[in-house]
Amino acid sequence: MKTNLKLAQKHGELAGKYLNLIQVTGWKLGLGKFFNCFPALFGKTMVLDFSRREAKAPAQLPLVYYPQGDVLYCTAFGSVQPDWYLSVIANPQVEVWLPDGWYTGKAELVEDEEERAEILSKLIQNGGASASVWKKINWVDMDEDMGAELPLLRIKRQSPCTGAEGPGSLAWLWPFFFFLFLFRPRRRRK
Repeated sequence: MKTNLKLAQKHGELAGKYLNLIQVTGWKLGLGKFFNCFPALFGKTMVLDFSRREAKAPAQLPLVYYPQGDVLYCTAFGSVQPDWYLSVIANPQVEVWLPDGWYTGKAELVEDEEERAEILSKLIQNGGASASVWKKINWVDMDEDMGAELPLLRIKRQSPCTGAEGPGSLAWLWPFFFFLFLFRPRRRRK
C-alpha cells in the first residue's frame, strides 16, 4: 500500500510541475483573467515571481490566493516543504501577477493558528479543482486541523509594476500565429 502511495505522490508531483508550467505560460500569454473567470476549475489564481535561493534566478509559480485589502494570502496545494516556500522565506521581496495588475510586495509566513485556520478555509474555497484533489489525497476534514503543514504566506502589496517581463509578456504570439494561420499555404483541389 505504501508503494502505491509513493508512486501516486511521485506522479502527482510530476503532473503538478507541468500544470504549473502550463498555467504560468498561460499568464504570460495574457490569459490570467481567463483563468480567474472559472474559479471552480482553475481556482482563484495569481502568479508569484520570486528569486530562487541557490541560483538567484527568477522563478514563477501559480498559487491560490485570497485578497483582503492590500494584503494577499496565498498557498500552493502540494508538498509539505516545497522549494518555492523556502526560497520566498529566504528572500521575501516578491512580485505578484494578479488579474487586475502586477505588483511588488513583501512576503511573510502566517504563524498565528487562528488566522491560519480562518484563511485556509477561504483558500480551500478559492482553490478550485486543485483544492478538491488536495483535500481528497490528504483526507482533510474542514473541522479538524486542516493543512497544518501547508505553507501559508501573507503578501503586502507595495507598488505597481510596469514593463515587458510581467504577465502578458508573450501576448505578441497571438497576432503572430493568427497571421501564420491566415496566410498559410492552401492545398489546391483537383
